[in-house]
This record gives sequence, structure tokens and C-alpha cells, in this order.
Amino acid sequence: MADMFCFQCQEAAGNQGCTRVGVCGKSPQVAHSQDFLIWVTKGLSALATRAREEGKTVSTQTNHLVTGNLFMTITNANFDQEVIDARAHMVIEEMDGLRKELSSLENLPQAALWDNKDPSSWIDTKNLVSVLAEEDEDKRSLKELIVYGLKGLSAYTKHANVLLKEDEEVDIFIQKALTKTLDPNATVDELVQLTLDTGAAGVKGMALLDGANTAAYGNPELTEVKIDAGTNPGILISGHDLRDLQMLLEQTQGTGVDVYTHSEMLPANYYPFFKKYDNFYGNYGNAWWQQKEEFESFNGPILMTTNCIVPPKESYKDKLYTTGMAGYPGCKHIPGEIGEEKDFSEIIELAKTCPAPTAIEEGSIVGGFAHAQVFALADKVVDAIKSGAIKKFVVMAGCDGRHKSRSYYTDFANALPKDAVILTAGCAKYRYNKLPLGDIGGIPRVLDAGQCNDSYSLVLIALKLAEIFGVESINELPIAYNIAWYEQKAVIVLLALLSLGVKDIHLGPSLPAFLSPNITNVLVENFGIAPNSTVEEDIDYFFPIA
Repeated sequence: MADMFCFQCQEAAGNQGCTRVGVCGKSPQVAHSQDFLIWVTKGLSALATRAREEGKTVSTQTNHLVTGNLFMTITNANFDQEVIDARAHMVIEEMDGLRKELSSLENLPQAALWDNKDPSSWIDTKNLVSVLAEEDEDKRSLKELIVYGLKGLSAYTKHANVLLKEDEEVDIFIQKALTKTLDPNATVDELVQLTLDTGAAGVKGMALLDGANTAAYGNPELTEVKIDAGTNPGILISGHDLRDLQMLLEQTQGTGVDVYTHSEMLPANYYPFFKKYDNFYGNYGNAWWQQKEEFESFNGPILMTTNCIVPPKESYKDKLYTTGMAGYPGCKHIPGEIGEEKDFSEIIELAKTCPAPTAIEEGSIVGGFAHAQVFALADKVVDAIKSGAIKKFVVMAGCDGRHKSRSYYTDFANALPKDAVILTAGCAKYRYNKLPLGDIGGIPRVLDAGQCNDSYSLVLIALKLAEIFGVESINELPIAYNIAWYEQKAVIVLLALLSLGVKDIHLGPSLPAFLSPNITNVLVENFGIAPNSTVEEDIDYFFPIA
């Protein structure tokens, strides 16, 4: 048997699965701990679902434990086996309490009955908890597609929870869906429907997070973001948690330390709330996979609030801190639960002793085109469409990654007709957001709505255009979809689009390894999902000559 099996991200070895060590850097031991954590979390979900069926109340603590575990196992989020095992112990204890409340334990899955808290006993559960435990290839494909979508959804809901926003209906769905993945009798048709239902829940989760972010920090607005470096020492913050950024900015006031965003945190620069902090300098660096070089040249400490962590170099490992669901062995973790104030003083004091960042770029970039900002430009956009100045929008959302094949997205952006505008959200933007693509009548040809978390804006923009032009379906609009994926937040974005009926999405740089041939055919036949081809062929497909 292989040392491990994981195929949840785009870099799965050979586009089949990592079997000796994760391409992300996780060990077989960490991979197994994550598999076990997900398995018992499914068991906890089954108990919570049964409790609700019996009319009992399930605590917010249980809901948060489920979504936190899903979030923790997203690619490149947490590599710390001790922390992952501690979460599994918490789940088993929580299950103990729920089982005592139930009137009957009949017909519950094995995962819901697990009560052994000794981690040494978990080592021998590989055949039970591995994704390969489901022998039917098509059912396995669908079950994993659902689980990965739920992981992405949980990332969104956790960020909303941190801002004290909840939607229990989303939590209930997550737990029911996880429970269904334990059902050996679930049919392919049932799982296909559950996949689409997961996408619909994803739209709700995105709406929850969008409302939480904008209520706390205002609507993102057109913003010019500096990408050079100042003369003060700095702290670099990456990931997606805006509440962590807020606390860090408050605690660095008057210290002589500047704060820079990196990669996924770039969209924080677009929110009006954060512009009041005079030491909020700008963005440093590019996509997550370049962090080894960029973290080293930054010179100061780095705070990782979520994924994506690349196993750090020794040259800066002692400056790398984690918080929230993120973790890496040997790196200090800043504690703090939902609603608590975190103490970043150690990071700030370290920053004071470090040289200022070494500039790796000059100038600025423009972003902030979330739904409110685009709606404010609606008349201008509509006029440009009606006049023919804008012929088509191309949604190029999703993730970036290390594969050389991802240069496709830079080449594709460069090859677009001059009357095409890119709508983007996610770190895929780093493949083209610094290209000199110009504008159309003052409308930039790259409209950056933010991170994967902000993909809801792309949905609202499409729905608004459908309303303005009086069409019944998004598919009637001059919008093409050419999406890059890497990990599970991109999966929930894809499922959300499918749940809204969006068709003819191109997905790359390769189709997910967890899609079996039969399930791929279902997506192709029902939704027109297709892999990227060459830039030339895809340009001809999206922009046919009349």
C-alpha cells in the first residue's frame, strides 16, 4: 500500500495522486492525521444531524468545530500533526457528549461511534479513513468533489464567523452533506444532486462573507496600491483573515513598523476601513508559491492567517508566525478564538529589530472592482457594451500555482482582443494583473474584485448585467469563463457557478485528478466543462469570427 494518498489539489503527482509525500510538502503522517480528522468530523456531523432530527439543539461550538476542521485540512493550511491530532481529540470528546443526548444510536455510521482517544490507535485506520476506502470510482469522485467543495465553503464561513456573522442553515447543510458521504448506499444520481446543492450552499456562504466584510470594513473601492517598499521595518501579513489584519494594524500604531499585505491579503487594500491606518503601506510580492524568495527579501516577520503556506526556508522560519487554522511545526502560533483579541506584540517587537524590506518591484497596481464599485460604474459599462467598445467579459478567477503550464493564463490575457475585459478574483490574477493591458474608455481591462473569498462579486455582477439587458440566463450574456484552479476554495467557486446554471466553463491548467472519467463526462454533457487547450484554440473558441 502507498504511504499516503491525496489528490485534492491541482498539483497531485502525475495528476493522479500523491502517494509518498505531498507536492505541497506534507508528510504521509500528516496526510493520515488529516484523513482521520475528516473521518471523525463526518461522524460528528452524523451525530449532530441525528440530534436535530430528534429536536435537540446543536451548539455553535459544534458547528465551528466542523467547519474549522474542514478549513484546517485545505491544501497548504496546516502541516502541524500535533495540532491536527488535538483537533481530532476534541471531535471525539464532542461526539461522546452528543451520543449521550441521543435516544438511539441505531444505524449511525462507524465514524459516529468512534470513541478511542488514543492517537496510537488511529494509526491503523488507514483503510477506513482514506479516500480510497470508497471502492466505487464514480462515487468516490463525487464524494470527494463534495467534501472539497465543503472545505472551500467552510473557509468562507469561518471568516464570516470571525466577524461574528453566522448562518446556521449553511452549517446544517455542511453537516448533512458530510453525513451523506458516509452512506454506502448513496447513488451516483443522489451524489450528483448533492454536488449541485453544495454549490448552492456555496453561494449562500459567499453572500454571508461578503455581508460580513462589507459591514465591518465598507465596500471595496477603486484603489491604487503601492507595490514598492518603504524605509521603515515591516510586518508582512498573508492569507485571507481581515480581522487579523485589523488587530495587527491597531497594535502597530505608533510603533514605527509598517504593515504590508502579501498575495491573498492584497484585496484588504481596497476596503475603506483600512485606509485610515497611516502605517498600512501596500502590497509586497506576488502569488503564494513565490513566497520563499519574497519572504526572505522582506527581511521582517511574516504572519500567515490562513493558507497558503509553503514549507519555509531556515533563513526566515524563525520569523514566520501562524494564527487561526494555519500552522507549521517549529513556527510560533498566535492563539485567539472567535471574538477574542489576539496579542501580536511578539511579532511587532521582532519587526523593530529587522531591516526595512528590500524592494523587489516599483510602482502600483489598481484593484477594488467588487460589486459595489462595478455597480457604480454600471452606466459607463453598459454604454461601452452597447457601443461595442466592450465586446465580451472573460472571468479568469481562481488560483495560481507553480506549474509552468500556468504561463498559459499570462499568454491568454495578452492574446485577448482589445475589446475584451477580464473579471478576476483570486490569486490567479498575479498571472496578468501587472500586464500593460490598458483600458477601454477609462474602464481598466483587468477588473480585480479581490480574492477567491470575493467571487460572490462576480456572481452579482453577472446577475446585474442579466437584469440590465433583460436576459433570462447568465449564459446569454457576453461573458466567457476560463478559470484556473489549485485548491478547495476554487472548487466551491466552480460548484457555485454550476449551481447557478453557468455553462461552457474552461478549467485548467488540468482537470482535477479526483474526477473519474464518468463524472467528467457528466460535467461535460450537462455543463460543457472543458479543459484548457492551447491559447490560440481557446481564443478561437471564446471569440469566434462571425
